[in-house]
Formats: sequence, C-alpha cells, structure tokens
Amino acid sequence: MNLLLAVDASSASQAAVDQVAARPWPAGSLVQVLTVVERIEPWALGSIAAEIEARAGLVAEAAAKRLREHGLKAESTVAKGDPKTVIIDHAAAMHADLIVLGASGLGAVERFLLGSVSRAVLRFAPCSVALVREPAAVATSGLKVLLAVDGSDGSRHAIEAVAARPWPSGAEIRVLSVVELNMSALQGAFEIPGLDTEHLESQRAAAMKRTEEAIDSARKTLEAAGLTTSESISVLAASPKEVILQEAAAWPADWIVLGSHGSSGLSRFLIGSTSETVATHAVCSVEVVRKRPPA
Repeated sequence: MNLLLAVDASSASQAAVDQVAARPWPAGSLVQVLTVVERIEPWALGSIAAEIEARAGLVAEAAAKRLREHGLKAESTVAKGDPKTVIIDHAAAMHADLIVLGASGLGAVERFLLGSVSRAVLRFAPCSVALVREPAAVATSGLKVLLAVDGSDGSRHAIEAVAARPWPSGAEIRVLSVVELNMSALQGAFEIPGLDTEHLESQRAAAMKRTEEAIDSARKTLEAAGLTTSESISVLAASPKEVILQEAAAWPADWIVLGSHGSSGLSRFLIGSTSETVATHAVCSVEVVRKRPPA
C-alpha cells in the first residue's frame, strides 16, 4: 500500500503522523512524507529561502524517522509550489492508495494544510483521503470505526477498503445506513384517495429492505475478513450528513469511513457534498474512499 503523508509543523499534522505510526498497515507498505514550501516572494530569496526549505526538510524527515522507528518504510521529500496542486500531483505520480493529512495547519510558512487545501484534496485527489483530527489519545486498540454504506459503487469500494486493511486488535466496525424514503413518491400517494396509507407503508418497507440489504452485504464482507462488526439503522429524520455526524459523536467513533459518491437510485446519502461535509465537520478522523484509477 502506498501512502502519501502530507505534513507541516502543526499539532494537527503531528496527530496525523501519530495515527499512521500507531496503526497497522499491509506488509510492504510505503509512506512518502511530503512537506510543501509555498512560493517564496522575491524579497525572501537567499538565506531566508534556504532557511525555510531547510526547516521544511527537518519537519518531513522527523516524521519519516518516527514512522521508521515503528517499523514502517518511510521516505521524506520537500516540494515547492501551490500545496493543493503539489499534493494531488505527487499522489498521482506515486500511485498513492491513500493521502493522509491533518485537519488543520498553522500560520506562516507551514500553514498549507488549512481548510482550502484539505477541501481541494478531498475533491480532486486521485485516491482515498484521510483527514486526521487530534484525539484525546491515540487509539491502539478498541478503535471504533463508523462505516457509512448505501449500496452504491462508492459504498462498495469503502467496504472493500476496510475489509482489505489490517486494524488494531479489538477494533469494531459499526455499519451505518439510512432508511431514505422517496418523498416525491410519498407526496404523490396522498393525491390518490384511499391509497395513501397503503402506498406509504409499501415505500417504507422497500426503503427498509434496501437499507437492511446494504448493511447485511457490508457485514458479510467485513466478517469474512475477520473483523468485529455491529450495525445501526437510522430512519432519516435529518439530512444524511447530519445523521452520520450525530451517530459518530454519540457512539463516539474514532474514525469515519465513507465513499466519495453514493447512488442516485438506492439510498443516495453519500452523493454530492455529504462526504466533504462529514470530513469537514466531524469531531473525529474521516477517510473518504475513492477507487484509484488503473496505473
């Protein structure tokens, strides 16, 4: 597995390093640690520019060294340019399976992991993206992973990614799906006298069946991989993104995993901005799974 770990000197970035160091990864995995130096103004050339680049190199190498101390194969590199473009291009060039970055950065030169960068990486990366938040303590066992599913191809890729990866001992994968009713169809039912109740119940039953099938399929795949699972079904009382965020906060989850896109036919709750909203507003780390295109 190829991981691209984008770091700066912030505490959020250090949390990302800690998470990668603490978690098990497939045998032979390679972590490339990247620090980006933004465009340096002409007046800052010379010794100042050299100092900035040297400092960035120290940040990247310190992170790589920590990973190597935990038995991971890790390399460090410093690149110049617009952080959003550099991270995405570097991920494509190395055929990364996962980009990992902190949820926020800090001021001055090292602030390239601030909001706009993480949002751009989430939207345009050629692979999965994990946005790491600082936990109270790094979870090395008993990790709580909330996996949102909806029966779509994007959801299936997320399930496969979770099933294929090693997890800490005692990790629990809670599979969440939302019973989403077709409101336009329900509204039409009330225009037909005498059929509203029957049609409503039929729609509810069909939605529940789709949700149960999505959860059952996910649990079978995960349990076949030896993972401990539980399930949660929510009848949509708020927007899908709110349901995921509320479930994660109430459990509480350490890690949320969801597909980058949902289905336009079955439960559509992973489509559009949902994955980005969850990644932006969750109180825990979030991984948005995107199937990497063939090399």
